Amino acid sequence: MSNITQRPNIKVYDNTGTLAAGMYNQFRELFTGQRSQNRPLHIALAGGSTPLAFYEFLAKRPVDDIHWKTIHLWWGDERCVPPDHSDSNYRMVREALLDHIDIGAQNIHRIRGESDPDSETIRYGKEIEENIPLSPVGLPVFDLILLGIGEDGHTASIFPDSDFSADSISYCVVTRHPGSGQKRITLTMPVLNQAKHVAFMVSGPAKADVVSKILKKQIELKNLPAVKVIPVDGILFWFLDRAAASHLDK
Repeated sequence: MSNITQRPNIKVYDNTGTLAAGMYNQFRELFTGQRSQNRPLHIALAGGSTPLAFYEFLAKRPVDDIHWKTIHLWWGDERCVPPDHSDSNYRMVREALLDHIDIGAQNIHRIRGESDPDSETIRYGKEIEENIPLSPVGLPVFDLILLGIGEDGHTASIFPDSDFSADSISYCVVTRHPGSGQKRITLTMPVLNQAKHVAFMVSGPAKADVVSKILKKQIELKNLPAVKVIPVDGILFWFLDRAAASHLDK
């Protein structure tokens, strides 16, 4: 692993496997800190192949390595499909992680993609409000939010030119994929930016161009959602493999 020291919190790894291990080390540090405070750890999960590698890595840890009973798992976004659908982010996490660890159903807070989307944003927002500490401005403060990024610069299910997601005071909203038209439910940008820790996990050469442009803060990309992820009082991490980071020095 190597750190790009001129860009704080950007970490580059040889491949997806070592990236997952590096993310695990960060996760363990967070968990240890929260455990000493004797309170739950609230984590919002992401979909995608790179987070998937992280979940598979977690599933292989020794049984006593992580005290899952104190961890609450949430979802940053979800496709509006049933939980057993191949597109479901919940299904991906369940198969890669949940089926292999000792975690109670009460600690798993999935977005119900099979429900009416508008009603589900209200229900999920209430569940968040009832379980997660709120900031002085009334927004939930997740301990850690995991994010991926699309080649178009979208993150969670906040897509380019989504006007409402940047300024919404709602915890979650319904969006549509600009290509397929598929409905999705996503946490809003204000919620992402209230988190104590936000971690982008990105791998592969297809993401190298957008990663480079975002991290170099090229002004023409200012409308892209990933550019707007700037935690108010938290710490932002970018975990990259070498392929995704390959344009940073160009």
